[in-house]
Amino acid sequence: MTKADIVDIISSSTGLTKVETEAVVKGFLDTVIDAMKRGETIELRGFGSFKVVKRAQRVARNPKTNEEVIVPEQFVPMLKISKDFKKAVNEANS
Repeated sequence: MTKADIVDIISSSTGLTKVETEAVVKGFLDTVIDAMKRGETIELRGFGSFKVVKRAQRVARNPKTNEEVIVPEQFVPMLKISKDFKKAVNEANS
């Protein structure tokens, strides 16, 4: 499913135009990204929590040359899915 598919589904179920719906979806995504850039955690009850996690420096291996490479520490966005979301997906696919 793409962002365009999501816009189509929301547009048809809410009565908003596709242009209005696309603006809302884009605004939501931009808000999430901006908050995570500031290191904030976002909690959406029944969906999950977005947060920024610091990954420590580590040693990896280049598979072509088998040479060790240092991967520097970095901050990565993470999504932890809620129990309700996991349960709903599991029940639908059982």
